[in-house]
Amino acid sequence: MKIVGLLPLLVVIGAILLLIAGPGARLDLWDFRFGFTLMRWALYVGAGTAAVALLLALIPVTRRGNFLKLASALVIGLAVAAVPYLQVREARSVPPIHDISTDTVNPPPFVAIAPLRADAPNPVEYAGDEVARQQREAYPDITSFSSDVYPAILFEHAVATARNMGWEIVAAEPDAGRIEATDTTFWFGFKDDVVIRIQGNNGGSIVDVRSKSRVGMSDVGANAARIRRFLDALEDRVN
Repeated sequence: MKIVGLLPLLVVIGAILLLIAGPGARLDLWDFRFGFTLMRWALYVGAGTAAVALLLALIPVTRRGNFLKLASALVIGLAVAAVPYLQVREARSVPPIHDISTDTVNPPPFVAIAPLRADAPNPVEYAGDEVARQQREAYPDITSFSSDVYPAILFEHAVATARNMGWEIVAAEPDAGRIEATDTTFWFGFKDDVVIRIQGNNGGSIVDVRSKSRVGMSDVGANAARIRRFLDALEDRVN
């Protein structure tokens, strides 16, 4: 059947759509929204190809002599579809917010980074109580970090930790206890900004971290995950 011969081509098309979606946006060849559209098409093509391959494999006369083609189309089609599907499922499992802070009452403000976000769709200001409520429900573990380490020493550890995570340090003000940095995501090249505030606390320190996306309504949990990774790395460094 001719359709069997088309399955490998469809799988390749789906894989190409998936592979170029993020890098094209990162290289400014198209808007990130079009990149998401390409991923959606990859989902449709991958899932559709896998479904057709499965149906044809159930027909004995078609399966005979074409088993490897059908099996390959099924497996690869499912793999192509799985990536965007898991992204969509993750997006639906978290609230549509993009500004996460360990202190939702008095979140650390962006200072040096504020001019860099002048043209960003998401404003630099904290959105307020509704975002704080959604964050507390979705990420109850995102809280301030306390340490017995003196603030000046912890500040140096925090700067080193941020650099080790590959963040671009925009400002490091030890007197103000403030570090600002930008983290660029690997696949789509999204720029998310981070501000770290270190204050004295009964002879030790208290650290608050805020991570905010420049674009997009939902961050798919990326900012919360970034804060967790940073605080875990900082804790390992000071202990």
